[in-house]
Amino acid sequence: MASQLRSDAIPQSDRREFNRRKLQAEIEIEWGSATLTASVRDIGPSGLFVELTPTLWVGAAFHARLLLDPILQLDCTVRRVEPNSGFAVSFELLEEGGTVQLRSLLAALPQI
Repeated sequence: MASQLRSDAIPQSDRREFNRRKLQAEIEIEWGSATLTASVRDIGPSGLFVELTPTLWVGAAFHARLLLDPILQLDCTVRRVEPNSGFAVSFELLEEGGTVQLRSLLAALPQI
């Protein structure tokens, strides 16, 4: 009997639809009445990793500004947390021009 590879047996990084790109940039997170500043270490077409401690929790939603030229406005949701390191988020772009900007950015960045 041939063994079948189950999707839950594949490491998460191997199940990604798109490869992440290395990015060193600042992000401003609107959290209640506060604005938190953090670093981004990588980005993909619909997600990024934020380095911030203490971390937010899985499911936390927030508005953010990725500090590029021009600024990229995002609506984010925390999907995974790495304690004492940061968290992975999925995001949606808030401006129509953001799609072109994001595609251009991803094409210019080195793959991880």
